[in-house]
Amino acid sequence: MENYSLHGSSSGDEDGGGDGSGVDGEAFRGTSPLRQVPEQRLLSPILASRWRRLGTFLVPWLPPATTPEPDSLRRSQRKGTTPAAAASAAAAASAAAAAAAKALAERKAREKGKGKLDEQEKGKDAPEPQPLTGRMARLGPGQGLGCEAAEGSLTPSKSREYKLCSKHAEGKRPLYAIGFNFIDARYYDVFATVGGNRVTTYRALPDGNLAILQSYIDEDNLQSFYTLSWASDLDGSPLLVAAGSNGIIRVINCATEKPFKSFVGHGDSVNEIRTQPLKPSLFISASKDESVRLWNVHTGICILIFAGGGGHRNEVLSVDFHPSDIYKIASCGMDNTVKIWSMKEFWPYVEKSFTWTDLPSKFPTKYVQFPLMTAVVHSNYVDCTRWLGDFVLSKSVDNEIILWEPKTKDQCPGEGSIDILQKYPVPDCDIWFIKFSCDFHFNQLAIGNRDGKIYVWEVQASPPVLINKLSSHQCKSPIRQTAVSFDGSTILACCEDGVIYRWDEVDHPKAKN
Repeated sequence: MENYSLHGSSSGDEDGGGDGSGVDGEAFRGTSPLRQVPEQRLLSPILASRWRRLGTFLVPWLPPATTPEPDSLRRSQRKGTTPAAAASAAAAASAAAAAAAKALAERKAREKGKGKLDEQEKGKDAPEPQPLTGRMARLGPGQGLGCEAAEGSLTPSKSREYKLCSKHAEGKRPLYAIGFNFIDARYYDVFATVGGNRVTTYRALPDGNLAILQSYIDEDNLQSFYTLSWASDLDGSPLLVAAGSNGIIRVINCATEKPFKSFVGHGDSVNEIRTQPLKPSLFISASKDESVRLWNVHTGICILIFAGGGGHRNEVLSVDFHPSDIYKIASCGMDNTVKIWSMKEFWPYVEKSFTWTDLPSKFPTKYVQFPLMTAVVHSNYVDCTRWLGDFVLSKSVDNEIILWEPKTKDQCPGEGSIDILQKYPVPDCDIWFIKFSCDFHFNQLAIGNRDGKIYVWEVQASPPVLINKLSSHQCKSPIRQTAVSFDGSTILACCEDGVIYRWDEVDHPKAKN
């Protein structure tokens, strides 16, 4: 299973590597320190009332008494509110509802008259929206927050200014994925890209340039890598997991500069890989074969397969681990749905995978056929999803990202309801396989579009605040994925034309060097 070759190079003279300085595997060696929980920060007042269950991994837990739920808050106000205060509150609510209705009307006007989606190399046109059928969670009358979802304005606040610092032409083949290493604090300035049959690692230098660290070329010349994710070996060595069109998942040890393992199991191309943040030796993969698989990077075992009776009915395009609930994952795809899955019942098999000494093929891999819930939030392909605490961010080809809350019913698996909380407009983002990213603390969200522009949102503000819109006359190709640095001071973009762009925050200390 490991009989393949990746030709590694740590020099800066590979194709398109003109300005990079070579760094060998020494840059990656050492023992990984413990991850640090981000220090507490104040959430926006409106969102804070619904963020009591977020845990401590990304956003610290808030005591229930800090801000009560909206319903309980309204009940407590009705008990002891003066008539004048009640009238004032009613007027404010009426004004808010009018503003929300106006924003919704403006958005519909902007979207009116849109034609069919452009055909892209990575897939065909998305189909026309289909009617909602089946036992799926959707927002109905009387559900949600009792008002329209908060929608962001497309007028940039300019609260953070960025400048284009550098660009790097990696080659002529499209770059589909880019990502910083958030697994190890020593390598927060290290990122990787994939495109064609090449995997490349870089360092984002303090002076705004990019330095090539290593480059790996798959022996399959027809391979086209679509996704990557960082993981960690038992000794702390950084591992890079990549996969694409041939369905084989490659794992590279960046410390030894050698192939680590190959994972075979998917029956078609792999569209996304994500690493478990609490256990970086576990990763999940989403595939065109309509399944999601959980793997152990050390033992080479496929532990669980999420597919079957309640699974996806078309390509799975994106998947993500819950940041604090180690049992939960979310997946989405071409069947227009987002599914929430639980591994709790099967967790003994996950634990068993760490001590398994027999052949990986003899491991009792289990099928998870039914999700906790299936949510219809969008009416077209859903190609990117990320957890935000207990909330979910999901993006479709309808020019917007939606923040929503899944409400699963433990007594009725497969059913539930959703609250749509906020919407983040993204103009000219009507082609699929464009993925967004966030900084480590999930303060900023960056997403590109088909015209080479990047929209940077303050993801926790309510209503959403557009921090900035980044563009350059040099960047006109579709941006397939963005990568935001640990503190949000650097934003990277990988493009359809094989070019990487780097923007740095103007007022950040490293941007002044």
